[in-house]
This record gives sequence, structure tokens and C-alpha cells, in this order.
Amino acid sequence: MLSLTRGDFEAVRARIGPHIHHTPLLTSHQLSHRTGFDVRLKAEMFQRVGSYKLRGPLNKFTLLSDEEKRRGVVCSSAGNHAQGVALAARIHAIRAVVCMASNATPAKVAATRDYGAEVVLHGSIWDEANQKALELVRDEGLTYISPFDDADLIAGQGTLGLEVVQDWPDLDAIVVPIGGGGLISGVAMAVKSHNPAIRVIGVESSEGPAMQRAVAAGEVVTIDCRTIIDGLRVQRVGHITLSVVQRYVDEIVTLTDREIFDAVPWVMERCKVVPEAAAAAPVAALLAGIVHMPAGSKIVAVLSGGNLNVEQLKGLSWN
Repeated sequence: MLSLTRGDFEAVRARIGPHIHHTPLLTSHQLSHRTGFDVRLKAEMFQRVGSYKLRGPLNKFTLLSDEEKRRGVVCSSAGNHAQGVALAARIHAIRAVVCMASNATPAKVAATRDYGAEVVLHGSIWDEANQKALELVRDEGLTYISPFDDADLIAGQGTLGLEVVQDWPDLDAIVVPIGGGGLISGVAMAVKSHNPAIRVIGVESSEGPAMQRAVAAGEVVTIDCRTIIDGLRVQRVGHITLSVVQRYVDEIVTLTDREIFDAVPWVMERCKVVPEAAAAAPVAALLAGIVHMPAGSKIVAVLSGGNLNVEQLKGLSWN
């Protein structure tokens, strides 16, 4: 069972601090008025690479052996993990190969290459790209960098939660999107190491609720994942992340892809920041009224990134 203390997260923050931004916690008067809560937005779109995904790889790479650094690393990603690994590898002068699904957002593919990584396109979903990455581990001796199921990576992602409690020590709840579970695992441990009473609520697409299904089953399961939101699109969560979520996450709620997409322009128009679809999931949950807390509760919605897939939005219209 992975269990990290506040001191652990502070040590990680010290290691990666020179290379990341302490992103802002923005007050949202519009969302607060709409929900009856006191809501702030953790605006991780202002992080380097446009999402939280730099935090974990930076921590992971500081802990690799010299031999592992010499051989290089490989990962699979829908896009944000790819960019995080690519930039972290460039910072540490490590060769990075990134396997991405063939339908990955072109802008994310281009950005990953611009950061210096070699991109291999394979399959139509993360799990298929991941199989290609594992083949490269076997064939080329590269070190595999999990997008979510790795203790060092989770510790790095959790520095986001550490920043939240540093900036707002008396918050009551934090709402976090869930893909494979790396972000919510780290954030949950970080905020609860500050105050175990802080409620941690995860948000998934109802068209791909891999973590909710795993929690219900008591084990990792493979689901028929139909969501088109790349940051939420996995068939299986991690064994480490499931164990952390079982212990530290209080509730998981789900919404349809459409409900989540609808939150994107709402945030853009009312909050004046641009979230990607997965990042808008916590706001969508608040707007839908499925986050049940006492009126006036201090709630943070984690906007996990801003690498918006505009092509996915073109076919949608809003009232």
C-alpha cells in the first residue's frame, strides 16, 4: 500500500521545484454563485507543457540510475503525459520515445516532438499504444514510464495537492478528474496528509468509468471504454492507483461526455481560462449538482490542463 506523508511531498517539491510553476488558485465568483459553495480553481493549464503531467516525470527522472538514464525512457500517452515526459527528458538530457494512439490530437503530437521526443503512433486507444511501449522496453532496453501506475510518478503529481493546501489550508473538499488515477492518488494523499477531513471527490466519464468499476469490483477490471475525452480514456486503471483510491478517495461521480464538454465553454466564458475537456470534468460535476457538500463549503476544482482538443468540439453546439 502506497502511503505518502506531507514531508514526502515537500521533499518531492524541493526536487522538482526549479522546473515547475506553482500554479494559481483562482477564485470563481460565477461558479460560487451558481453552486452555493466557495469555489476556487487550481489552474494547471498555466503549468509548463500546459498540464500537471510534467510533475510526475520530473520526480521519476531524478530517481533513475545513471544506467537507466543512459538507455533512455519510453511511455505511452494520449498527449499530456507525452509532453511531460518529453520535456522532463530534455531537462535531464535523456532520450525519450513516446507511443501515442494514431488518433491522438495533432497539436499534442507536434508539441511532443517539439520537446525533443521520438513519437511512435500505434493503435486507436491508450492501451494499444501502451502495448507498443512495452515492446520497446523488451526490444531496446528502454525504461518504461507509466502514465499513472508508478509510486514516484504519483508522488510528483501529488505536489499539485500540496500547493492547494499551502494556498488554502482550510478547504473542505477537492474535486479531481480521473483517467488512470495517478493525479487523484497523489492529490488525495497530499491533501489528507494536511487534513484527513478534506473530502476528495473524483470525476469520470460515464462512458468510461474504469476507476468506479474497479472500486465496485474490488480489483482492476477491463472495461469497454467509449469516452472520446482523451484525458479520461483508459480501459484499465492501475493496481497502485486503485489501492490508493480505495483508501483515500471519498467518492467518485460520473457524467456523460456531453455534460463534460458543455462545461468547457462555460469555464471559458465565465472564468476566463481555457480548460481541456478532461480538466473541465470537476466543474461539470459542480454545475450538475452532483457534488454534495454543505452550503458555503470551500471547494477546489482541479483544472488539470489546458491542451484543448478543438477538433472534438467543432461538431458540438451549445445553447
